[in-house]
Amino acid sequence: MSSTSSRTLSLATATVLALVALTACGTSSDGAESDSGGKVKLDVNGQPPKTQAFERKLYDKHVLQFEKANPDIDIVPHEGFMDPKTFNAKLAGGKLEDVFYVYFTDTRSLIEKKQAADITDAVKDMPHRGDVQDPLMKIFQDDEGRQYGLPTSNYSMGLVYNRALFKKAGLDPDRAPKTWAEVRTAAKKIAALGDNTVGYADFSKNNQGGWHYTAELYSRGGRIATESDGKWKAAFNTSEGKATFQDLHDMRWKDGSMGSKQLLQVEDVQRMMGSGKLGMYVSAADNITVIAKQFGGKYEDYALAPVPDAKSTLLGGEGYMMNPKASPEKIKAGVKWIQWRYLNPELIEKNVADYADAKLPVGIPMPTVPDVFEGSVRDGIEKVKKDNANMPTGNYQAFMDSAPKVPGVIEPPKAQEVYAVLDSAMQSVLTKKDADIDALLDDAEKKVNAIYSAS
Repeated sequence: MSSTSSRTLSLATATVLALVALTACGTSSDGAESDSGGKVKLDVNGQPPKTQAFERKLYDKHVLQFEKANPDIDIVPHEGFMDPKTFNAKLAGGKLEDVFYVYFTDTRSLIEKKQAADITDAVKDMPHRGDVQDPLMKIFQDDEGRQYGLPTSNYSMGLVYNRALFKKAGLDPDRAPKTWAEVRTAAKKIAALGDNTVGYADFSKNNQGGWHYTAELYSRGGRIATESDGKWKAAFNTSEGKATFQDLHDMRWKDGSMGSKQLLQVEDVQRMMGSGKLGMYVSAADNITVIAKQFGGKYEDYALAPVPDAKSTLLGGEGYMMNPKASPEKIKAGVKWIQWRYLNPELIEKNVADYADAKLPVGIPMPTVPDVFEGSVRDGIEKVKKDNANMPTGNYQAFMDSAPKVPGVIEPPKAQEVYAVLDSAMQSVLTKKDADIDALLDDAEKKVNAIYSAS
């Protein structure tokens, strides 16, 4: 999800939990190429704030290490992220840093508007270029395959479930539901425990309902929107789209397994899970730490499995692009920094040890860094994580085993506007027993098509 509401769910905590991918942003300015004693000056953002003491210390250490290894480059770090509301003004005013952070959902627009530099030549010989997943690299490419940025972390959705409640309900905690039909069956058994226990929960406000509908639709193989001749149109008014709403409606009204309290958002559901009153919900891995650290849960009680049906999964993430006004020297230096800091298996493995020494969570399957890579590099990072793990890694093995096999699909264009429309439909399904799903889909389709037509 592109909004603060969804990234509260994953990105805010991913910085601490990803083990190796400390979030960073970058931008680029029109300043002199070498105003630091003949060095290439490179402004980058994403330096963690001082309130994140461990992350800030590690980031600053990395800057010094990089500069020592590359004495011709002067890294000038800045706190903060790429803000779409101020991006254009910063670019026009020459205030945009050389390397800037970007969400996956923003790359296409920036490339089309020529607001990012072409870095194709600079990445051809980049170390570990061949170890980065091509689907993630393509998110930063134009239709001709030219490269305009690099992915540095990503997340994908899975099914978080409470192992303790599974045991209590007579379910096997080592075997998560693999289909939506199995989710419904398990949810009924968990809700039957009584005492306000909820089998399955979902979001339905602040655009989070539309976001979750998207994740659940993707898992069935459906899509929110499709593109033809450069134009987008709604694609969810299908059998998969209807089945997504129908299952939620039936769990809510026929089974009683979703509880009577609705209009929930992420914090509500995390609180329910932390208090031991919720069996399952769809989320990214970082939720597990939030549940444990903020809502009183125990790490050993929670597991993460692939999304039900697993025909595809919602993929989100971030990376770095460069100022379109950057010189070839700055582009070369910027690519070197991004690769060294975020796409460097050797550094990642050292970071894992640093996190373990600081007694921060190691072993939670944050897809941010490991899933950027593939093959032996990914396997090597996972081995180091397991060797240093202080978390119950077996609880997440099914998710990690499936991650390379389940196709990832990014959010649709105009995601927040689309999610607002789908929020309304989600609310009707979960609060109105007589909700007309066909009519809701027809109405939502018209509104989403109007959004795309106005683009």
